[in-house]
Amino acid sequence: MADKTSPASGWPLVKGDFHSGDANSCVAVVTMGSHLDEQAICDAGAALCGSCKTENLGLEKVIANVIANPNIRFVLLCGTEVKGHLSGQTLRALHEGGVQGGKVVGSQGAIPFIENLDDAAIKRFQEQTEVVDIMESEDIGAIKAKIAELKGKDPGAFGEAPIVVEVKEAEGGAAGAAVAGANPQFLEIEKRLDDIETKIEFVDAEVAQRVGRKIGRDIGILYGLVAGLVVFEMIVFLLPKIMKLMM
Repeated sequence: MADKTSPASGWPLVKGDFHSGDANSCVAVVTMGSHLDEQAICDAGAALCGSCKTENLGLEKVIANVIANPNIRFVLLCGTEVKGHLSGQTLRALHEGGVQGGKVVGSQGAIPFIENLDDAAIKRFQEQTEVVDIMESEDIGAIKAKIAELKGKDPGAFGEAPIVVEVKEAEGGAAGAAVAGANPQFLEIEKRLDDIETKIEFVDAEVAQRVGRKIGRDIGILYGLVAGLVVFEMIVFLLPKIMKLMM
């Protein structure tokens, strides 16, 4: 059995939109923009499971909880990517290239600025974990299977003590707000991104409704044609017999 250690006292330290499971598990699951059955995923053996919708504060919360528990050696990304923020892509980029000048190297997100994690915390995340990407999958069965696979590869706890990081939210704790001290222009950009995402979701729903109505109308027309053909065939079949009886 792989060697285990104790996470930081009170782990998970940073509160967020997630469920916690077995603190000895080597797998943390991040569902990005999806809301899946997090409790079921934890019951399947994950240490943590929750969403991550922003490429700054959201990532910081994930990383802070991971490095506070040396038993976590894999970060499994699943669920759908978050439009505009690209938090999944940014997490992978941070793991691969780190941060320069406060910005995640290689991130394609709108405001991938890290304020609460120093170089030591980021390096620890990179060394302690392997990022496993099955994003766009929301299949609970597939996620559970991947957890089981990763647990079978458990290398044991990372060989250093937990790192405790304080993650400070912006004033008011607004969801998706940039971290404290961020340029107000970034806050405005993120607000606009959220507005755009909401509009996109509305448009997607409207398109789905229109397609549904069109399909329903087309099916109705098809049923009408089939019924007409059936009546026509009955007339063609029965008419000679009716004429014969009348003669």
